[in-house]
Amino acid sequence: MPSLSARRTRQQLAADAALLVVATAFAIPLVWLLSASVDGAADLRVHLPASPTGDNFSAVLTDEITFTPMLNSLLLCGGATLLTVACAALAAYPLSRYRSRLTRPYLMGVLFATCLPMTAIMVPVYGLFVRTNLIDTVYGTALFLAAAQLPFSIWLMKNFMDGVPTVLEEAAWTDGAGRLQALVRVILPLMGPGLTVVTIYSFIMMWGNFFVPFMLLLSPGKLPASVSIFTFFGNYGQVAYGQLAAFSILYSTPVVLLYGIVARRLGGGFALGGAVKG
Repeated sequence: MPSLSARRTRQQLAADAALLVVATAFAIPLVWLLSASVDGAADLRVHLPASPTGDNFSAVLTDEITFTPMLNSLLLCGGATLLTVACAALAAYPLSRYRSRLTRPYLMGVLFATCLPMTAIMVPVYGLFVRTNLIDTVYGTALFLAAAQLPFSIWLMKNFMDGVPTVLEEAAWTDGAGRLQALVRVILPLMGPGLTVVTIYSFIMMWGNFFVPFMLLLSPGKLPASVSIFTFFGNYGQVAYGQLAAFSILYSTPVVLLYGIVARRLGGGFALGGAVKG
């Protein structure tokens, strides 16, 4: 019979091996992305370029390929994110501060809305946009992106808002502040890390959304970077792999930076302990 320590060692080795396989599966595409971006003759093989070059980045750093689509993405996702955060804060406030027998069914309904596949609702949404003349409009697309991201944002916002002590809000009421003033001037500033997480998470989810702008935006000049990536896929299966990799790195850079901010915010937590002293 093997000893208990030997059995635990084998289990630990098996877990490490499984994690190594998963890490390798994620690392290989990243290695290809980095190597192909500086390879003038890049293909689907993962190999180091014989002579690294910056021609791929020079080819994609143009107004038509990168700058205009990236600006469209910033306007589209930034506007939708602001709308999502504002609506999520207003919706999460009564869910966090008031107790009702309808709160749980409402939250379950919100959770169910996050499970609906986007492809299942795009046909009626497209018909609605055509009828209301919102098709091929940036503000209409931003409105739908905000509505699609709102359910999960409400869940996140409520969880962070629950961590703010109610005594601070009651003190603001005593000083003559209304409920909206208490929300804006007391609760939201104190849940700054949580508000940052909701904002960045919403922006990241919209930044990578391909299907919605692809269906609702028709003019090439209005397409965001998530859709303009089709530029690198030519006819008859021809793909500019080097330029595609270079564009993907540029397109992913804002998301990577925002993920770093989210990680620092989550690691810092909430510093509300001293706010209730005295």
